[in-house]
Amino acid sequence: MMVRMLVSNRLLLAVVAPFVCGCGESNAAVQPIFVDGRAVATQGDSIVAFAISRPPAVLVRNRTTNVIDTLGTNFLSSPVHVESSNNRWYVSDFDEGNSSIVVIDADGSLERRIDLSITESTRHQFAVLPDGRIVLEGSEGNLMVLDGDSTSTFAVTEVDVAKTGLLASLAGGVIHAVPDKYITLYNAFGKIRWRVEWPWRQTAYVSDIAVDANGRPHFLAGIDRTNDFLVYSFSPVSGEVVRWSPRGQHATFKVRRLGDLEPDSAVNWLGP
Repeated sequence: MMVRMLVSNRLLLAVVAPFVCGCGESNAAVQPIFVDGRAVATQGDSIVAFAISRPPAVLVRNRTTNVIDTLGTNFLSSPVHVESSNNRWYVSDFDEGNSSIVVIDADGSLERRIDLSITESTRHQFAVLPDGRIVLEGSEGNLMVLDGDSTSTFAVTEVDVAKTGLLASLAGGVIHAVPDKYITLYNAFGKIRWRVEWPWRQTAYVSDIAVDANGRPHFLAGIDRTNDFLVYSFSPVSGEVVRWSPRGQHATFKVRRLGDLEPDSAVNWLGP
């Protein structure tokens, strides 16, 4: 799914902070945030995970040891969005017209599959709250919360025209990005912490949100005019754009410890 984002002329004219030298830097010193267009989830300081399509699975990598585990090859069909909560991986899946969230335990085994067919929620969009409740985007654009077998309203988004957006867990709550409207951070009870409007002018397309190990949210944007990609980092405190990357030919990016963003190669994270 892709949603429209606009790029500020004023933003592009600003001076980019100098990059930290990465000479001889190991994978432990940088973190992937998008690999082949898929957002990377984190578990602690060193574990990263992201969905792959061939085979359908979740690739889990320890950035310190470079040990790689491939999870879900025998029970995932079309995984996209991955999140970590309470030592478990939550993975969106889609199979034969049915959406679900697959929960993978610490041993890499299937713990349960949450059927989303009755929720009419946006495909592959969810956020896991610290207490295990799951926030979904409903068919009218409002947010609902799934608690066990019951659903209830999490937040009324007040969008004039129903548009599908992007969801991710952030700072103990949920970040929700609605195309051409706004980006909102909600707390765990559905109350707004901050909301910012889309203030940009030139057309780009946002396809995913990633949150790194330091709790910084990043948006992956594709520039159709030039057929390349870039990443914007937002402040989790205010929602302001604080950094952006150079453009890259591929939808793979990494972030350094101090927050600098760079294009990367998927090969660096898919292989040993």
